[in-house]
Amino acid sequence: MPIKRLTAALILAASAASAASAGSIAPRDGWAVHETSKPYAQLIEDVKAAAKAEGLGVVTQAGPTEAAAARGITIPGNRVIGLFNNDFAVKILALSTAAMIEAPVRMYVTEEADGSATLSYKRPTHVFAPYAEEGGAGLAALAGQLDRRFALIAERAQK
Repeated sequence: MPIKRLTAALILAASAASAASAGSIAPRDGWAVHETSKPYAQLIEDVKAAAKAEGLGVVTQAGPTEAAAARGITIPGNRVIGLFNNDFAVKILALSTAAMIEAPVRMYVTEEADGSATLSYKRPTHVFAPYAEEGGAGLAALAGQLDRRFALIAERAQK
């Protein structure tokens, strides 16, 4: 293999390895970040159960962990869980068609190096803020209701 190709391959491999272990999610504006002592798979199940208890359905789930494993690449557990319900959808659509691009609102479960997992999410008030002018006080109120439900889901899932 020529030196240039070998160097490029090594750079790509190093980039992939560093991307796969980018580290924990740091607190950031508009986010809630909850470190837990729970294992990754357990936190996923507990988020789903808590969402159901708070009246939200699991609308989507996605994560690269299993697909990467099928390719022979090991990365920490990583799952995005989209939560919503039709009641919120209908009410938000009445206020801002554009705002529905943000549904479902997502929770993010990530596995830490010690085997524990972190639950993170953008607060719904942050997610829907770009549509505040169009959706007005009604959209702000719905986003606030979702904030409360998401906080309760996080609280339940951590127990």
